Amino acid sequence: MSPEPGDPYVFRALRHEDFPRLAQWLAEPHVTRWWDAAKVELEAIAQAMKTRETQPMIVEWEGRPLAYLQTYDPHREADHPYHDQPVGTLGLDMVIGLAEETGKGHGGRIAASLAARLFEAGTRRIVIDPHPENSRAIRAYEKAGFRFIDQRHSLYGPAHLMALDAQIEETDTP
Repeated sequence: MSPEPGDPYVFRALRHEDFPRLAQWLAEPHVTRWWDAAKVELEAIAQAMKTRETQPMIVEWEGRPLAYLQTYDPHREADHPYHDQPVGTLGLDMVIGLAEETGKGHGGRIAASLAARLFEAGTRRIVIDPHPENSRAIRAYEKAGFRFIDQRHSLYGPAHLMALDAQIEETDTP
């Protein structure tokens, strides 16, 4: 995704040469608490790069990689736990790579920046599902405008399902 004027975050497609860095990030204690084992995640991400069902990306800040994120359409899988969301919904998963970059507001700002771009491209709703005990992530997504929908059980365990809806401008019709 092209950088927006004044936006410090650059979103780019994940490349194979990103895998060593991604493996390091996925092995960080602040990540392993909430994500599956690095090997499992890397295999799933590599598969996603082939199938295009999930859009894996690297977020850069100040010219260096900062975070990994992925978007997905929950309607592409009949048994996805979020298939009840409206058509035009995208799911979002995100991780800040290095522990020293957490707690600085990046998560909420990245989510808000990506949401603006996705809404401009026609996405109607974005859902995100941090673990219910991941209060730091929940606060970050609330700051980005996400609101609680309900507790779910995702493929990865308990989920605090949150959503952010596009603001649809009303037009006067004669």
